[in-house]
Amino acid sequence: MKHSARFSGGFSRGLLRTTAVIALVGSMGLAAPTAFADTAPLNAPTVEKSELSALPSFADLVEKVSPAVVSIRVVEEESVAAEDTPDLPFPPGSPFEKFFKQLQPKDKDGKPVTRKAMAQGSGFYISPDGYVVTNNHVVEGGKEITVVESDGAELKAKLIGRDPKTDLALIKIDTKTPKPYVAFGDSDKLRVGDWVLAVGNPFGLGGTVTSGIVSARGREIGAGPYDDFLQIDASINRGNSGGPTFDVHGNVMGVNTAIYSPTGGSVGIGFAIPSNIAKSVVQQLRDNGKVTRGWLGVAIQPVDKDMAASLSLDKPKGALVAQVTPASPAEKYGLKAGDVITSVNGKEMEDVREVSRTVAALKPGTTIHVGLWREGKAKKLDIAIATFPENLDKVADNSPKATPQGTTETLGLSLVAADDGVTVQDVDQSSEAAEKGIRPGDVILKVSGRDVKTATDVVDGVTAAKKADKSSVLLLLRSDDQQRFVALSITKG
Repeated sequence: MKHSARFSGGFSRGLLRTTAVIALVGSMGLAAPTAFADTAPLNAPTVEKSELSALPSFADLVEKVSPAVVSIRVVEEESVAAEDTPDLPFPPGSPFEKFFKQLQPKDKDGKPVTRKAMAQGSGFYISPDGYVVTNNHVVEGGKEITVVESDGAELKAKLIGRDPKTDLALIKIDTKTPKPYVAFGDSDKLRVGDWVLAVGNPFGLGGTVTSGIVSARGREIGAGPYDDFLQIDASINRGNSGGPTFDVHGNVMGVNTAIYSPTGGSVGIGFAIPSNIAKSVVQQLRDNGKVTRGWLGVAIQPVDKDMAASLSLDKPKGALVAQVTPASPAEKYGLKAGDVITSVNGKEMEDVREVSRTVAALKPGTTIHVGLWREGKAKKLDIAIATFPENLDKVADNSPKATPQGTTETLGLSLVAADDGVTVQDVDQSSEAAEKGIRPGDVILKVSGRDVKTATDVVDGVTAAKKADKSSVLLLLRSDDQQRFVALSITKG
C-alpha cells in the first residue's frame, strides 16, 4: 500500500474554536463549581498499583523490536502523458486519438515526458549485515530505494530479488556495523485469538505500533495463486505494507501486505503473509535472487457437492484436474483430466490451494507420490515434478467449425458437432447450465469421463449417468483456452 502523506489544518481550527468557547464562558462570569471537591473523574484508578501492573502492556516488547523496523522510500518514474491526460471522448483508433496524443508532452527525443514520484512502505531487518524484507509492490518499478531507520538515518538500498506471486521482496544496505534485526517465528503455531502487533510506517508518519488479535487463518483474497493470509485486526494502513506482524514474544509471524477497506483506511481487517511462507521465499531470494517452484502441469479446480456426487466421492475434497498441460510432468506420468488429486506424499489434500502450495513448495526434480480418485477407484502415481516455467504457453484453441447436430433438453443446451467435441450453440437462461456459467461457444469435451463428438454422445452420457444412479452428470468444458468441469443435476427416469 504505497502512500504519499498529506496533512490538513483541521486540528488547529478545532483548537481555536474550543478556545473561543472557553473565553465566552469566562466573559459571562461563570465560575467552576467548588461544592464537589471530594469527587473524582470516572477514569481515576480504583485498584491498587500492584493490580494495575498486572494489566497487559506491550511497551517492553515494542522497545525491544522497534529498532529493527524501518521505513522505505521508493522513487519511481511516472509518465506525465499517461498520468495527466483525461480519457478521450472517442474510440481507440480514431484519427482524433492520434491528434491528441501528438499534443502530449515529449522530450527532445520525442519520448513521453516522465516525472519522479515518491512511494512509501515499511520493512524490517532480518540479519545484522543489512538484509531487509518488504513487499514486492512497495519496491516494484523503483529507481531509487532508501531505508530510513528508527533514528532517522537514511541509507541507500539495492534490490536483491522479488517474488510477485507472494508479494515479497528482499533489499539490502551496505553496512560496516551490525544492524538490529528480528527473526521469523512459526506461524503455524498462531491461533485465532492470539495477540499480535503490527509495526510500520502508516501514512508516512514513521514508526507506529498497533495491536490486535488474529481474526482468522488461511484467508484467500485473490492476491495470487498461493494465497494463505493471516487476517488480523491490528490496524494496518497505507504505508504499513512490508512491515512485520509480531507475536507477544517478538517473533515475526507475518508480513503486513493488504487491507480490506471501502474507504482506503483501516476498518479492522488486515492481511499478513504467514512467516512460514515468507521464510522459504526470502531464503531463495537471498540465495538465488529469484524463487523456483515445483510444477506438476495441471489446471485444477475445487470439488463441490455436485461434482463429488457425480464422481462417487464420499465428500467434496481434493482438487479436480480440469486440464493437463502438454509435455508437462503430469502428462508424462499419466495424470488425466477428470482425476481428483486427494493426497500428496501421503498427506491428505483438502482443497485446490493446499495442492498448489504443496507442489510449489517442493524442490524441482523431486518425485512425489500422488493419490488419485479415478473413475470411482483410488489410484496412485509417482511423478517427478519439474521447475515452474516462467512463461507458460497457452493450450491452443482450435476454434472448430460447427455443423448442426441436435439438442438436449435435459441439460438446457442446444448443441452442434465440432472437430474435438460438441459446441454449445445456445443455453436456456432458466437452466442450471446458465446458472453455472455455461455460455454459447463453450466446447463440451467429455461427459461422465467419456469423449464426445456429437450431441447424441452427450445424451448417451446423461443416460449412462442416470443408469448408474447418479444425481448429476459431469461435463468437461473448454472456454477460450481454459478447461473446467461443471456438474449438472439430472432427473431420473
